[in-house]
Amino acid sequence: MTVIASNLGFPRMGSNRDLKKLVEAYWGGKITADALLAGAKALRETHWKLQSKFLTPGYVPSNDFSMYDHALDHAFLFGAVPERYASIPSKVDQYFAMGRGLQRPAEGIDVPAMEMKKWFDTNYHFIVPEFSPKTEFHLHTLKPVDEFLEAKALGIATRPVVLGPVSFLALGKGDKHAPAGFQTLSLLDRLLPVYTSLLNKLEEAGATAVQIDEPILALDQPAELKAVFAKAYAAIRAASPRLSILVASYFGTIGANIDFVADLPIDAIHVDLVRAPGDLDLVLPRIAASATKAISVGVVNGRNIWKNDLAKSVATVQRAVAAVGASRVLVAPSCSLLHSPHSLEAEVKMNPAIKLWMAFAVQKLEEISVIAKAAVDPASVADELAANKAAIEDRKVSPLIHDPAVQAELRNLSPSMFRRTNDFAVREKVQQAKLKLPSFPTTTVGSFPQTKEVRVARQKLKKGELSEAEYDAFIKAEIEKAVRFQEAVGLDMLVHGEFERNDMVEFFGENMRGYVFSQNGWVQSYGSRCVKPPIIFGDVSRPTPMTVETSVYAQSLTAKPMKGMLTGPVTMLQWSFVRDDQPRKDTTFQIALALRKEVADLEAAGLPAIQIDEPAIREGLPLRASEHKEYLDWAVNAFLLSSTGVKDETQIHTHMCYSDFNDIFQSISDLDADCITIENSKSDLKLLSAFEKHGYTRGIGPGLYDIHSPRVPPAAEIKERLEAISKLIDKRLLWVNPDCGLKTRGWAETEAALKNMCDVAKQFRAADVA
Repeated sequence: MTVIASNLGFPRMGSNRDLKKLVEAYWGGKITADALLAGAKALRETHWKLQSKFLTPGYVPSNDFSMYDHALDHAFLFGAVPERYASIPSKVDQYFAMGRGLQRPAEGIDVPAMEMKKWFDTNYHFIVPEFSPKTEFHLHTLKPVDEFLEAKALGIATRPVVLGPVSFLALGKGDKHAPAGFQTLSLLDRLLPVYTSLLNKLEEAGATAVQIDEPILALDQPAELKAVFAKAYAAIRAASPRLSILVASYFGTIGANIDFVADLPIDAIHVDLVRAPGDLDLVLPRIAASATKAISVGVVNGRNIWKNDLAKSVATVQRAVAAVGASRVLVAPSCSLLHSPHSLEAEVKMNPAIKLWMAFAVQKLEEISVIAKAAVDPASVADELAANKAAIEDRKVSPLIHDPAVQAELRNLSPSMFRRTNDFAVREKVQQAKLKLPSFPTTTVGSFPQTKEVRVARQKLKKGELSEAEYDAFIKAEIEKAVRFQEAVGLDMLVHGEFERNDMVEFFGENMRGYVFSQNGWVQSYGSRCVKPPIIFGDVSRPTPMTVETSVYAQSLTAKPMKGMLTGPVTMLQWSFVRDDQPRKDTTFQIALALRKEVADLEAAGLPAIQIDEPAIREGLPLRASEHKEYLDWAVNAFLLSSTGVKDETQIHTHMCYSDFNDIFQSISDLDADCITIENSKSDLKLLSAFEKHGYTRGIGPGLYDIHSPRVPPAAEIKERLEAISKLIDKRLLWVNPDCGLKTRGWAETEAALKNMCDVAKQFRAADVA
């Protein structure tokens, strides 16, 4: 008997961001829809063939591929296409319009994108399905079937991955026409016939097993959800009695939800034993009590890049084998490998001593294969186990990791380092006297377009084709253009544009000790947007100032106030691959101490305002309420540690996006920032409800338009939104700004959108004076 080697999902972008290049070429009109679809098909083939080398036949995933987002795929699949997209004739364009908006004035098309939110506590963003009491479902596409048949034609048996019916509905929202109190799960009876029809079609195509992802099982769930799951899976089993069904939960403990999941008429349960190692004791007895059910043990970390401790994982799998037998145990990653970079093979410049400690997605497949073999026959992979043990031990004792000076700083923190000298009421008066900002002050969130010229200059610098002096001159010229543009358009609080930064986290990591960087360690953030997370391998410190020279230069170009721009400590943590050999709190405080020094240097250099972005603070919130307080306490303190060492007159800004704020409002207030800018444009003002409800009393800039779409919002639309916001928030506190940074946009759309925004602010200002 052998243990099954399986996978839950594979990165979509390809070894060289192939999918990104394909879809962006299509969006830019450089290739046809047919060429896009052909390129995507070729990429899927490559990924299936690669995975089949390591996995048990039949356990390679299909339908895990997406050209934009898997939640969007399922909304499109089940025909949950909002009416505003119905007139778009091409299905490809309709699909992308739902994800990123579409503006074609000549064709009378001008539609915004659907709302985007963080996928649980990851840095991946998903498109939120929209429903109403009138929503009717149908199979708008047959994507899961088509991709299963693609793999079958290659001789590769796959296990299709489908988002579970309960999670699909629960993760959606009522559209703007839905009545108050509308429950998306009320649509389950309409969805199930369509859902089971899809499973029937997969069976007809030859599928023998399906992976149904129900990630909401990692959340605290109300008792009534038991009946919802029971209804859904009774219908699924009745419609597909021969189909082997694995229900996958990940990102945290399944907890008490196992009480009803174990009783569902399904064939296997996947648990995330990286995030919740205790779930083995929770789930295994329930599996053992059944004569046929299997357990999928997620022992390989799908969300980090450190080598698996194979000996530890093998022992875990052997416990499961002893309880239920090898044929009923599946070895898997903790979650889809979507959140891991493609392969270490391209990392030829990384310090070999540090690279030895890592595993990207392809290497994780190798680990899964070795663990599955070792669980029943360790001798067959003795060399692999020995090499892994040596790497694990090498990392533990490496002198590269520990810095006694940084550890001493952590031990010597004092309470005064976590608070401003005076409260906001005092600071506000001092800051207004210094800054002399008008009512409805305008600003941006930080970055300006990273044009092709900017990217080419950076590449030339790395290749040695530009000298440091030539590159610096180029960056200064870009900064000056941005400053002159901001002055011309009428912005009040300026930014330097961040042209010298490849990424808001990577840039700072490159200037700190304790980080290492990959050449090609890209992961998908949203759509075609990829990020290359820094890797925190050791104690973090700041050897020299990182942004002061650039910020001082930008301020020298204008009499208007300039914001220094930093990325906050929690976001630096969340958007990096983080060392797993010490508490995350300690690593975050190390980063905060480094940033605190940068903040002090910016203030000393004359910057009147400093923005410390924390878009990931809500993202890091544990999925279970019982763990919230501990996390929020140290997350807030990390921000305070980074930001409070300044005078009253220095205005501290922060930025957050794609978050539900109601459950962390007190913590947001505790950050004690003088101004917060937030994503708001795609959320129907619901994010502001927390600020209105709790009576937020500091500066706030709710985003007035969506920067993730190339669409230019008309001035009338911005005005309407600001009018709605001003009914919820004291106009004395309101700032006027876009949703987020403008890095991914082009200059033409940026100029048009910001002009409209500033014109609206001037209208409100004039009315306020009148």
